[in-house]
This record gives sequence, structure tokens and C-alpha cells, in this order.
Amino acid sequence: MDNLDGEEPKEYRWETGYEKTWEGIKEDDDGILDDAIAEIIQKAKRKRQAQKTKQNKLGMMRHLFIILDCSESMSVPDLKPTRLLCTLKLLEIFIEEFFDQNPVSQMGLIVLKSKRAEKITALTGTAKLHLNALESLSKISLSGEPSLQNGLDLALKSLKVVPSHASREILVIMASLTTCDPVDINVTIDILKNEGIRCSVISLSAEIYVCRHLTQQTVGLYGAVLDDAHFRDQLLAYIDPPAASQTQENSLIKMGFPHARADESKDPPLSMCMCHIENPEEPSKLTSGGYHCPQCFSKYCELPVECQTCGLTLVSAPHLARSYHHLFPVQHFAELAYNGQAAVCYACQRPLSESTNKFVYRCEICTQIYCCDCDIFIHDTLHTCVGCNTIPGVMAQFYNRKPQPLPNMVIGNSLGQRF
Repeated sequence: MDNLDGEEPKEYRWETGYEKTWEGIKEDDDGILDDAIAEIIQKAKRKRQAQKTKQNKLGMMRHLFIILDCSESMSVPDLKPTRLLCTLKLLEIFIEEFFDQNPVSQMGLIVLKSKRAEKITALTGTAKLHLNALESLSKISLSGEPSLQNGLDLALKSLKVVPSHASREILVIMASLTTCDPVDINVTIDILKNEGIRCSVISLSAEIYVCRHLTQQTVGLYGAVLDDAHFRDQLLAYIDPPAASQTQENSLIKMGFPHARADESKDPPLSMCMCHIENPEEPSKLTSGGYHCPQCFSKYCELPVECQTCGLTLVSAPHLARSYHHLFPVQHFAELAYNGQAAVCYACQRPLSESTNKFVYRCEICTQIYCCDCDIFIHDTLHTCVGCNTIPGVMAQFYNRKPQPLPNMVIGNSLGQRF
């Protein structure tokens, strides 16, 4: 029917389309959006740094399942070249960093497509298996809708048998705005909550209510990406071990520290390693060297690993020492508006000016001034203050003036005994 009165026809709310989308866009002084997104990333990083200084009990033995959406929504090219290829590339970086910073942890991969969930890799501490699985996923056909509930149920079956002293986590990378589930997903969410399994979600499209509800009930994190740089930052935020939940038990964890044996005799005995004996892609070879379990003497070609014969966790001392900085992070630097505190950054020696550096960062121990990039690099990569370690006597004077209490370190949750 024609509108004779000249009034705009009334529409339902979902039919009105987008309204005033420009109000949600923030530009910098030059009208560029990239700097605004970079500022959001920087603030998120500094917020995580401030949380690290709290001396919490950490779950160092982590068991993480990554649930990856492989539905039709992953073919959208808003993340170049596509959402799937961008995600796989970032996951390669994440897996390498995860096992480098969490050497005594395990990870598994689950994909969602055509309303089904498929386990690509089981929980294991071998990064190479996950990287090979990601390479095969680059050729997967994207079809159908995802079923978030089926993916959570599949991860729940494996995490249920994990000892209660370990940290159990699920990270969902979701691109679809819908989930096609067989029954009520709230039942699965309640089970995850009761089991103490932390679930986090990274959305590649927009915020989804059911995913937000999942993270709220399981004390996880939720985020929606803005671009590939923001996606990378949100993904790498899950590398650091989370604070241990109150339901985690404190118990003694038996570990073995095998030494590499290499028989230098003329005819050394040959044997096969247990880690490749059931792997059809990389069959076990007869070798003379390797790491032998001190309990059952099974041989393995690399560490860390869980002995398939007796179940003993086999690690080396450097693996535990590599996680040491999680317990004693670098103190949070004070953010100051730049007004000529220093001419150059103490770390990179880059000149500082009001036009390029709105804020500078000062270490409260050595009082040296750093730029934004060095502040992030010190806390995320270097894990030690440049000024405190290059100026003689700074650390000794600080500890004599203000003794540092040791954090709560419980064996099984935070590396075990003090070193």
C-alpha cells in the first residue's frame, strides 16, 4: 500500500539496517584508524602487565584444547587472505610460543564443521604434531554451520580425566554468528563450570551472547578482533599461564629428569623410541642415543614428554627454569606524560619528543625512562629490566631496602620446589 501521507514507513528493529555506525569509529589527530587500533592493543597489553604483578598461584601444568571454527564463515576475506588462512598462520606462532613458555603443558586441536566436531590432535606436548595438523587444515573444505556444544563436549571428555592439580582450559576461535546444537547448550556450560574448566572465546565476527555467557560462567575471557594485529595480540595473550582456580588441588607431582645417553662403543646397541613407535607418519627408527625414563627405562627422542609406559612426566631442568619468569614478572612501569624527562629511551636509545611520544614509562627501581615499544618488549619478551641489570648495585640496593615476599608456589601448580 502506498504511503499517501508522506510519512516514513514503520519497520521492525531488525529491518532498519545499520544506524549511525560512524559514531563507533574513533580516529586519531590525522584521521587515521590504524593508530586508534594500535592504542587499543597497547592499553590491553599494559592491563595484562599490571595483572602479572599480582602474586597469584599459577597453573603451570596446563592442558589446553583449541576449538577452531571451520564452517563457511571462515571463508570471509575480511582477514587477509581469508579468516581461515590468517587464523592458521597466527596459530603456528601461538603453538611455538606456547610450548616455549609452557614446556610442561599439553595441547589438543578440535575443528567444527557441518554441525560436527572432530579431534585433529589429542592432548600432547609435541608442538610438531600440532604444526603438521595445521598444515593439513589449510586444504580443508569449509562447509556447513559449527556446533559449539559438540566441540565443548568432545573437549570435556578428554579434560575430565586430567588430574585435578593441572589447569584445564578451552580456547574457542569462532567465526560464525550461529551455532547449531543438538540439545540445550546451557547443560554443557553448567558441566564445564562444575568441573572447573576455564573456557575463553575469540570471535572473528561480532560478539555472540552464548559465547559471552560461556566465558562468564567459566571465568574465561572473551574478545572480538578488529584486525589481524588485534587478533594476534588477543591470541598471544593466552600464552601466559592463568591464575590457578580455588578448586585446583595442591599435590606433589612426581617427575623424572633423564639424561641423554649416547653409547660411544664400537657396536652400540640399537633400540626404538616410544614416541614414534605408533606414529605412522614418522615411524620409529633404530638409534643408539636418546632419553631413558629413570623409572621404566623406556626411550624417547625428545623432552618434555609423558612416558607412555609408566605415565611419569619426563622433563629437564631448563624446561622448569624457562617458566621461572612467570612467577617473578618484571614490575609494572609507571606511565607518565612526556615533558622532557629524558632525551632518549634508555633501552633502544631512540630520541624522545612530544610529537612522537605522548607517554613514556619509568621503572620504579632504577628510575630509567623507556619508550612504549621497549616497555612492551621488556615485559613480554625480555622479562628483565635493562636499567636494573646494567646499572651496578641497583638490584642489591632495592632488595636491601624492600625485601620481596615470595609468591605462593605449590607443587603441581607453580613449578614445585623453590630453586
